[in-house]
Amino acid sequence: MILAGDIGGTKTNLALYQSTQEGVILGLQHQFVSQNYASFSDVINEFLAQVPNTKITTACFGIAGPIIDGRCRTTNLPWEIVTTDLQEVLNTKSVYLLNDLEATAYGMRYLPEDEFIDLNPNAQSKKGNYAVIAAGTGLGEAMLYFDGLSYHPIGSEGGHSDFAPQTPQQDALLVWLREHFPLHVSYERLLCGPGITNIYNFLVFTKFASEPDSIKELKSTEDKSALISRCALENNDPLCVETLRLFVEIYGAEAGNMALKSLSLGGVYIGGGIAPKILPFMQSETFLKAFYSKGRFSQMLQSMPIKLSLNPDTALLGSAHYAKDHYKN
Repeated sequence: MILAGDIGGTKTNLALYQSTQEGVILGLQHQFVSQNYASFSDVINEFLAQVPNTKITTACFGIAGPIIDGRCRTTNLPWEIVTTDLQEVLNTKSVYLLNDLEATAYGMRYLPEDEFIDLNPNAQSKKGNYAVIAAGTGLGEAMLYFDGLSYHPIGSEGGHSDFAPQTPQQDALLVWLREHFPLHVSYERLLCGPGITNIYNFLVFTKFASEPDSIKELKSTEDKSALISRCALENNDPLCVETLRLFVEIYGAEAGNMALKSLSLGGVYIGGGIAPKILPFMQSETFLKAFYSKGRFSQMLQSMPIKLSLNPDTALLGSAHYAKDHYKN
């Protein structure tokens, strides 16, 4: 039996899979509120209590944070996750830790075509590396390296690289962000859930348009970014529409950066929870134009496939397949 996990700052998903010759079959799956637990082992123990006497043969966990020497200090949680500790908890030596975007990248290869939206109508399919970018609670980036026969996930912390503005409006945005984040302004300050709110607050500061009453009266416990997106999609509010337009303009530019850095001739996969929720904006010319606008390499990017994943459990699926493919007795 395979135990797979997708561990994020907001939620942790665990699932049991049965290994078969054709792939993996999902059994029990459960979602946990990450911040309610002192350690990841506590989450595992609660999950496995639902299936007593289950023998875990192999396990893999995608974690939002860098994996160094079999150890991860989670970026947005006070957890330290260590391979050797999990081997003890699960009573198996076959335990693997991946960055969550490595797991997402690995899972993308196992999704059926009907779980993708193609964003580039001029795409030309080729063999080669894939880039993976995912905006959600944070911004994750990874790649799938193609060695000529198979694909290998490579994690990164590229979401924390320096934000590079591309327009006069974005120049002003960077100046505004430096006042609020004087030590470092990364892409993750913009391309994530809280990033939507940062962009909105910048536009309010510049007096782009008046705020809708529903947002001005928002309670502190409510999700401001989610309401901004709803006001843009459902009410066509000018301030909120501009917020998402600027968000996808920056998203497209950084996706194009990833494509260049990984030479992703196979294409670019877009994961994370935000993109499917703002699909009309992701399908706009704004995103594609920002993605293509790379000077002498624009023509190469114009033919590159860009696929947006609709499956929220891609990282979980990737973890399960990685555990299966790398299992050793």
